[in-house]
Amino acid sequence: MSGFINKKDGIFPSVCSLDCPDQCGLLVQKKDGKIVKIQGDPDHPVTKGNICNKVRHMTERIYDPKRLQYPLKRVGAKGEGKFERISWDEAIETIRLRWKDLIEKEGPESILPYSFYGNMGKLNSEGMDRRFFHRLGTSRLERTICSSAGSTGYKYTMGGSFGTDPEETIDTKLFIFWGVNAVSTNMHQVAIAEKARKNGAEIVVIDVHKNQTGRWADWFIPILPGTDSALALGLMHILFDENKIDDSFIETYTVGHKELREHVKQYDPATVSEITGVPTCDIYKLARMYGETSPSFIRIGNGMQHHDNGGMCIRTIACLPAVTGQWLVRGGGAIKGNGGFLAHNSDALERPDLLKKETRVINMNLIGQALLENEDPVGSLFIYNCNPALVTPDGNKVREGLEREDLFTVVHDLFLTETAMYADIVLPATSSFENTDFYASYWHQYMQIQNPVIEAYGESKSNTDVFRLLASAFGFEDECLYDSDGDMMRQALEHPENPHLEGINYETLSEKQYVKAARESLLKTKLRTPSGKIELYSETLAAKGFSPLPTYTPIIEDNEHPFMFIPAPNHNFLNSTFSNNEKHIGLEKVARLHLNRTDAQGLGIDDGDKVRVWNERGECELFASIGENVLQGVAVSQGLWADLPETKYFVNALTPDRVADMGGGATFFSGRVSVEKL
Repeated sequence: MSGFINKKDGIFPSVCSLDCPDQCGLLVQKKDGKIVKIQGDPDHPVTKGNICNKVRHMTERIYDPKRLQYPLKRVGAKGEGKFERISWDEAIETIRLRWKDLIEKEGPESILPYSFYGNMGKLNSEGMDRRFFHRLGTSRLERTICSSAGSTGYKYTMGGSFGTDPEETIDTKLFIFWGVNAVSTNMHQVAIAEKARKNGAEIVVIDVHKNQTGRWADWFIPILPGTDSALALGLMHILFDENKIDDSFIETYTVGHKELREHVKQYDPATVSEITGVPTCDIYKLARMYGETSPSFIRIGNGMQHHDNGGMCIRTIACLPAVTGQWLVRGGGAIKGNGGFLAHNSDALERPDLLKKETRVINMNLIGQALLENEDPVGSLFIYNCNPALVTPDGNKVREGLEREDLFTVVHDLFLTETAMYADIVLPATSSFENTDFYASYWHQYMQIQNPVIEAYGESKSNTDVFRLLASAFGFEDECLYDSDGDMMRQALEHPENPHLEGINYETLSEKQYVKAARESLLKTKLRTPSGKIELYSETLAAKGFSPLPTYTPIIEDNEHPFMFIPAPNHNFLNSTFSNNEKHIGLEKVARLHLNRTDAQGLGIDDGDKVRVWNERGECELFASIGENVLQGVAVSQGLWADLPETKYFVNALTPDRVADMGGGATFFSGRVSVEKL
């Protein structure tokens, strides 16, 4: 596997490590041992050589002069950014001694690992780290900041993360991109849709903001935030009322269709229009398009699940392809996620058996609350693959917690991030191009391998290497804590319980670079719901105190500020990744707040004006973008910007840390703000 490293010049296969559904196949060009160019692999069956600017300019991130090269210890105040160089031996020994003392005084649950998917490699995001922390007996993290609400809601309807094969959507005749800025976040689904459009397909986009995807659509439908489930129910009302349903399909493959038919009568188009802001005529038009066009396909986005009602919203939209029978049509159906097809053996990789007793679980969205608790406080954080000081809701509360002088914080990252500024010890991390790992897309159906292409940068180490060092420092003798990356990959891919992994193992990936999951038609076997069918009515939900039928519940109004605030992603960052790189900052230019023209006129705000955005949690300063791209009463920002000099772009100072209805998910998009011209 070190062959790519040893060759100073040439072009080598690779894979994009970013938290993106497309997970592109890459070709990396080296000269004199350094990467000089990154391009798409034209032979990859889905991504076909096309890559986004984020990856195209990745070399500027890998060789950024600000990248960390050696361990640091803090010598100034927390947040001040004063550090001095230390050795790896000193860093590991400092961690060992501080943790040993904490464990003796407070117990191992006083230590909390905090991570997410800044690197989507399975070994470096959920491998040796899990093994080590299980063995140490620390608190556990509920990793729910992204897709957990929607994934949970979708599972109640469809049984798991299973949807349409995106390659088949080349045959689709109606695309509905619902709550997803796919041009910026799922570009290859856009490329497939564009090819289908040349064959007569129509493209509809439903969103709170007419972003790049909305502008690309044949028809853009603006909607008020948090009301998408009402629109879906209104569509079902018309589909049932006008008999644009597939009776044979719903009789054979669903449970609860009679109850659903009766239930949606209350969601008449006039009522739904009042809730959603979508004109009644447009609700009828969309329902008839969807009921009469086949194949029809819904790309269900992440945005809608970041509301108080996010889980039920995604569950509700997931019922639509069942009502029309589109799951049996090639190119029909929906995708929320497809990760179930490539699910590996997580028990073999993470080794939960090493945890000798149940320990407390802390929801990552509530880390600000957890750090400020007086009873059983978190005494130490180990943060990797994540930047909570920038990305976590109610960010000022998070930063207040990180400022605690008695909190011992370790950060393992490529850069001195906003979070690392509060750390006691900072460890330099390798990039994905320096690691061995495997990757499983949650959109397309290909698993891919990454062999290291370049030497580790400076003294940086992979996550797997760091946790082996810590295991050794603590004197742990469990053999699995010292397994090689290749061993862990073999163990993870040995998973007879997932028949879709047949033929995918370490050897085939090493030979072929990417291998497609074995899959049949989604409904050829029983779904993983209790009934084995698509559950329009869910007894499981009823038992948990939810409505067993898809329903609409308004989002919480936690204050009287006039604007619904949606801090959406932008085109050139991925969460906080790239937000500190000059190239990407230059591409985005400034942080904007999109307002409706009528709202702006009432506040005396002109296009380009600097505005203050605030609520009781905090404030930020953005530049107004005025027009008709959002409905009245809605304010949309784009991107999580780094703490740049002379800026106040910190939008997560405003977001609520309430937990969504399902899955412990985040509610980033259910906050309210006021806006004024500066």
